[in-house]
Amino acid sequence: MTKNRSWILRSRPIGDVKESDLELVESEMPDLADGQVRVRTIYLSLDPTNRIWMSDMDSYLPPVGIGDPMRGGGLGVVTESKNDKVEVGSKVLTGLSTWSDYNDVDGNAVTVLPELPGVPLTAWMGPIGATGMTAYFGLMDIGQPKAGETVVVSAAAGAVGSMVGQIAKIQGCRVVGIAGSDDKCAWLREKAGFDATINYKREDVGAALDKHCPDGIDINFENVGGDIMDQVIGRLNDFSRMPLCGLISSYNATEPVPGPYNFANLLMRRTLVKGFIVIDYYSRFAEGIEAMSKWLMEGKIVFETDVVQGLENAPASLERLFSGKNLGKLVVQASDES
Repeated sequence: MTKNRSWILRSRPIGDVKESDLELVESEMPDLADGQVRVRTIYLSLDPTNRIWMSDMDSYLPPVGIGDPMRGGGLGVVTESKNDKVEVGSKVLTGLSTWSDYNDVDGNAVTVLPELPGVPLTAWMGPIGATGMTAYFGLMDIGQPKAGETVVVSAAAGAVGSMVGQIAKIQGCRVVGIAGSDDKCAWLREKAGFDATINYKREDVGAALDKHCPDGIDINFENVGGDIMDQVIGRLNDFSRMPLCGLISSYNATEPVPGPYNFANLLMRRTLVKGFIVIDYYSRFAEGIEAMSKWLMEGKIVFETDVVQGLENAPASLERLFSGKNLGKLVVQASDES
């Protein structure tokens, strides 16, 4: 019997996630069912949406049930297979599985990963994984970038934001990123090629936007919400576009969060605002992966992976997303890559 550890949701968090909200439980796994594969988790994706799934708010997916394993995306290696299409030793994306050492999943539902020369395995958690697809389709499908336009990205040093800015640069846009430290801003300018950055923790965001976007803003890729979003909305151009990817500033809120005070400007500027979830584009992932892989191998895309060691550290590490401690894609490495 294979022993397995899983993080179990014990209570719905109020505000920040507490240690007592989840419990790491060890159990023995049943025999593998026909058609399934057993996957040892190598990397576990930590994302702001994990916090949404812990609550009972109305969402695009049902909440994780109290007493159930915590939901999450992962990448792993097949250790046992009862599916003719998936061989033992294959590296796979498991889609939505659980925060566990092992997951038994339908072999037809996993994505077997090809080997890409010079591309690390962690790229499948970032630029050519779900976060890369979020950036690609949110910007290209909803944002519709055109050469010469100005694009503003909030949470710009995060997994999605850092990709959005680089894709926009490839499309010939001027890109301004908003992040929470001088080091992050320097990385965005010097490594990721952003034209300008704003450290929202020590700069007046409105004044900085006026400085860096003198001709207004054509695309606002929104990841944060709150006052930062308000400041950007107030500077949008006519017929601007606003892909609404996330509102991370409000996910730990314990009271109702007011909407944007500049909401009327969306009408006056005839702005297209469209919320989206990456699973909306699942049927088109091959298109996004092809584009992102090409740019990655051509050196047009750079990325960072913030790796936390040990499944036991998953809940405590989630806080890094909300405090702004991570640079790039945040993952937990649960086991080695072999």
